[in-house]
Amino acid sequence: MLQEEKEKAQKALLNFKEFYSFFKRPQRFTLGSFFIHAIKGLMESDLKLICGLGNPGMQYENTRHNAGFMILDELARRDGIGFEKSMRWQAVTAKAPGGVIYCKPQTFMNHSGRAVSAIARYFKMSPEQVLVIYDDTAFDLGTIKFKAKGSAGGHNGIKSLIQHFGSEEFPRLKFGIGVARSNHLVGHVLGKFSQEEGQLLQNTLATACDAVQFARSRGFSAAANEFNTRKKDHPSNIQEDEQKI
Repeated sequence: MLQEEKEKAQKALLNFKEFYSFFKRPQRFTLGSFFIHAIKGLMESDLKLICGLGNPGMQYENTRHNAGFMILDELARRDGIGFEKSMRWQAVTAKAPGGVIYCKPQTFMNHSGRAVSAIARYFKMSPEQVLVIYDDTAFDLGTIKFKAKGSAGGHNGIKSLIQHFGSEEFPRLKFGIGVARSNHLVGHVLGKFSQEEGQLLQNTLATACDAVQFARSRGFSAAANEFNTRKKDHPSNIQEDEQKI
């Protein structure tokens, strides 16, 4: 009972912050515009499960392919919460303010859907309520992009999610990890970021976390409009040998 009341209070606080920020915006206020804004937020802010994809194990820590894990770790740090391992889900999870669940599958990348779909089914979440964060070699480091749905694009973690959900209609946040030459893909995604990329990496991780928090409070569409960086995409070459990753 106490936990339920605590979650209600946390959700109320998030709603209050959004209410306060509305009045600070440099725009003409009308009662009608406020209610339209509030109703739209209630309709769109429906994310219940936020998953970062990666590979478990110390040898994979801070590799490019684990960008999803890195973002989830920073989100949990911001919220002052820790992850707990659950054999039921084959994942580590944390409960964020407002009742949202953070999830890092421990199945290795190629079987991510097994863990994520199990959690979603247990809590009766639809795929549309699950935000998946993952690395993308089609974008330079420094680029993030929300996408509402779509194919796997050669990414085996997303391919597994589509297979287990039985649907391509779940929201994603792509995190650019730099473009790899096609014959060096495995080494690129399983390699670590260079020292020269360090500051840009930290800045982009922070922006990605801001984007996820924005999506939670304002809705996915608003977050996409606000944070999608408009840079030219590179042809994706992630298909090659990703079964090894």
